[in-house]
Amino acid sequence: MTKIQYHFDHVGSYLRPAELKTAREQYAAGNINREALLETQDKLVADLVGHQVESGLKVVSDGEFGRSWWHLDFLWNLTGFESYQQEDSYKFHGAKTRTTNVRIVGKIAENKAHPFYRDFSYLSSITPEGVIPKITIPSPSLVINRDHRSDLALEYYDSWKDFLDDLAQAYHDTIQHFYDLGARYVQLDDTTWGYLIQQFEDKKDNPEETARLQAIAQDDVYTINKALAGLPDDLTLATHICRGNFKSTYLFEGGYDSVARYLGQLNYDIFFLEYDDARSGSFTPLTDIWNDRKGVEIVLGLITSKDPALEDVDQVIDRIKEAAQLVPLGNLGLSTQCGFASTEEGNRLTEADQWKKLQLIESITEKVWG
Repeated sequence: MTKIQYHFDHVGSYLRPAELKTAREQYAAGNINREALLETQDKLVADLVGHQVESGLKVVSDGEFGRSWWHLDFLWNLTGFESYQQEDSYKFHGAKTRTTNVRIVGKIAENKAHPFYRDFSYLSSITPEGVIPKITIPSPSLVINRDHRSDLALEYYDSWKDFLDDLAQAYHDTIQHFYDLGARYVQLDDTTWGYLIQQFEDKKDNPEETARLQAIAQDDVYTINKALAGLPDDLTLATHICRGNFKSTYLFEGGYDSVARYLGQLNYDIFFLEYDDARSGSFTPLTDIWNDRKGVEIVLGLITSKDPALEDVDQVIDRIKEAAQLVPLGNLGLSTQCGFASTEEGNRLTEADQWKKLQLIESITEKVWG
């Protein structure tokens, strides 16, 4: 069994070039057709792949250039969902988002014409030999009792378990489809654990609410593992545990302590974990994940994607050494804590800044792992 494991990795999203933003605006206004938009998108994805390879990455993404949101574009293109405009924006600290959301409108299933398949096939076609193309999608947990997306589930399902099972099957079939298109590295991005971290802290004195949150966590573990069960052995499955990322702001805070026992139950090969500031807590919860999932890679997000300032190399190396007291150094990696543009608005730094961040990570990984 071959599993992808590199010490230098990246979560996946990159700042959208101005040319791409203009093309997407022209398409939305009806001034260009989809073919013209995709021509521009493909050209810029090819440029992006070249930059990633030049930066030393052995795993590349398409930067999520074909989507507006890191998660919603995927979800509303699954069978059984639609997009809509909710009343409120998402509760980020210091920034106001658009109000797009998704909701259930029928039985859930894979969409065999999902546009992400086309985008991955293009990425795969231009990825150089010896480099792995990665596809990133949101975790199914983003639907389960999150932001009203599953409120209507029992209008279409006889039981909650039936809903979870169909959601898991849709994901399983989608991931298998990516595999059939050549994907050997699929990453499921997930803000639900950040949400639960915050909620467990906020509701810690309320036993009824704590029990409700525990039930959500258990449903998430059940659905994710059911979705991943039976996939090919040579497929690397990763997750990125995120606390929110929009215009360099965040949604949630708190250490992984309250959710580590659930994370340790998830059948992933790689865990990307945010550790770029004090909101992330200590490395202590790594022990719970490692003890349950020995052999996985834990990618430490010690480099921030939210700020152009470059981290101190020695301080980052010291933190890697600290984590290595809990998880073997050979099973650790280094990345930014999140992507550079979870939405098309992007974080508050430049394209030149993002490449400097990756160059910093490459230089540190050379010093630590050789």
